[in-house]
Amino acid sequence: MTFAEPASTPALDAERRFHDTCRAGLAAMIEGADEQVVIGENASASGADAEVLGYQLRSQAKGLRELPQGPLFFGRLDFGQGGEHAGQSYHVGRLRITEHPAAPPLVVDWRAPVSRAFYQAGANDPQGVDVRRRFGWAPGSVGDSADLTSMEDERLGAGEGGQGASGSRILTGEIERPRVGPMRDIAATIQPEQDDLVRAGLATSLCVQGAPGTGKTAVGLHRAAYLLYTFPQRIQRGGLLILGPNRTFLSYISAVLPALGETGVRQSTVGELVAHGEVRAEDDEAAAVVKHDARMARVLRRALYGRVSADAVVDSVEVPDGTYRWRVPLGELRRIVADVRREEPPYDVGRERVRSRAVRLIQDRAERRGVTATHVWLQKVGRARVMSAYVDAVWPRVRPEEVLYQLLSDESELTRAAEGVLDEGEQRALLWGRPSRSYKSAKWSAADLVLLDEVAGLLEHPEGYGHIVVDEAQDLSPMQARAVARRATFGSLTVLGDLAQGTTPWAARRWGELLGHLGKPEADVVPLTTGFRVPAAVVSLANQVLARIDVDVPAARSLRGDGELRIEEVADVVAGAVGAVRRALAQEGSVGVIAAERDVPRVREALAGAGVEVAGPDELGARVTVLAAGVAKGLEYDHVVAVEPAAVVEAEARGMERLYVVLTRAV
Repeated sequence: MTFAEPASTPALDAERRFHDTCRAGLAAMIEGADEQVVIGENASASGADAEVLGYQLRSQAKGLRELPQGPLFFGRLDFGQGGEHAGQSYHVGRLRITEHPAAPPLVVDWRAPVSRAFYQAGANDPQGVDVRRRFGWAPGSVGDSADLTSMEDERLGAGEGGQGASGSRILTGEIERPRVGPMRDIAATIQPEQDDLVRAGLATSLCVQGAPGTGKTAVGLHRAAYLLYTFPQRIQRGGLLILGPNRTFLSYISAVLPALGETGVRQSTVGELVAHGEVRAEDDEAAAVVKHDARMARVLRRALYGRVSADAVVDSVEVPDGTYRWRVPLGELRRIVADVRREEPPYDVGRERVRSRAVRLIQDRAERRGVTATHVWLQKVGRARVMSAYVDAVWPRVRPEEVLYQLLSDESELTRAAEGVLDEGEQRALLWGRPSRSYKSAKWSAADLVLLDEVAGLLEHPEGYGHIVVDEAQDLSPMQARAVARRATFGSLTVLGDLAQGTTPWAARRWGELLGHLGKPEADVVPLTTGFRVPAAVVSLANQVLARIDVDVPAARSLRGDGELRIEEVADVVAGAVGAVRRALAQEGSVGVIAAERDVPRVREALAGAGVEVAGPDELGARVTVLAAGVAKGLEYDHVVAVEPAAVVEAEARGMERLYVVLTRAV
């Protein structure tokens, strides 16, 4: 392996000049995209076609203009004399850059097939690569060529170099760079096992069981970017969705996809996804646990379809048609309802199916008498008052709020729907003590919104996505998972999580059952156990906690031999935390001060009183962040001060899992 030192080699100077060329090429691409918008707006095409074309061109131009500033390439591949790319050299970056659409690219996109060798090639399998070059850029560079400070060559064709993070000084430095501000992309540092997951096909659903620091979140986001690049039309038809546990986490990861050239991807929490109203109530734990249980799906189906009754009609239907009346006998009307009920269509589809079949019977009779059944005639028959009254009687029109309100406020209705499914204690936990006057004034809890989404899904299938990335999936309840599954019926999932970090009362203990609720029981579960950011000293302590958690996951290991762990017993934990923060501030990087929720106010107050400027978890880029253990999941800090771990454990039923989360935030 060869290391080229800064500012002293002709090769490094040549790469800087080439970067200037790439910068000019990108500027030309942006200018050309703006010109295409003008041309497209003046194009003579049908209204719909012109609108689609204009939207595509404007989106492309907007995406190029909004690209974050940064280095335009991070690697180079020089191929040997054999194979498809014999004698070719390619610079690899986050975006394809070309001087002209028909010209060879100056930089190839990291997602392009040729770029895979950058991540997968090694001395034992060079994949046709003679030399792999990595570039070292100054931290925080906005892409000035002078910020290209070093480069490193691995002569794979000569049997030198390795595969993965081992042996590369630039790669190791980039992985271990201090973490301040939002999450960064890992396009320059993707490891072979991560690359395999990133490039899995669109039809493949994956579950990544990732130990702390293994990059599972980054893998999921880069897979999203890869799918958008590789299957643009199929993804655009269905859309792509990123689901995270809370808004703090989504803010933290929000810069990754734009840095990779992908904007406009929806990022949401599950609560926002199922928001059929405003959360204005809070359940006690007993009620919440029952509401999130998978058995509620059966209860809700019973409550909804209990409104359907063939016996609700007691006489034949006679539809007037001028001086004639078309009659459908009572037996036929009841048979229609029974047949449709057995077919189990969505509720609203079933309602219209009942109507259309009754109309069809009348149409058959009319045509036998020589009547021409035009579209207008059929509509008239279908919307006749007696026909609508029949449909409303046997298959009433309902709203999700009506169904859930009646279930939670009417003891007899709850008993009927839950009999044999929920025991008496569970039913009592669900029943409202003082219900509102109607569903319109009901105050819904967060769990109620999930139940409303279940009922809405029974009425009509929701709009789906081509692919959904679900992060921190281990904390999903079965009912939340069903909400995700309804939106991925014809799409695929990337499920990311760590069973050892499950902290909700309904957190999964095994992946198989949760994947079933997500509608993808066939998804492969792939473990990532090698940590690249959490130091070995921290991982060792976390593994001791892991041994006390009832989950079947492999222990993590770390490639980092550096890092420091200190356990201090102090008389005053708040004063001790202030001292620990002062020591951490003497070093480079961000500081996360994590405590049980009840202790956060006095820790913040003590730090402020000591002259330390502190921020909350939503204020990205702060040097010192004070946060409750409950919102720490998914976040990373260069230094972590865990204030009174025992208080974190005692604060909730899954306290040991919460402590595991807290300990592994340190990178």
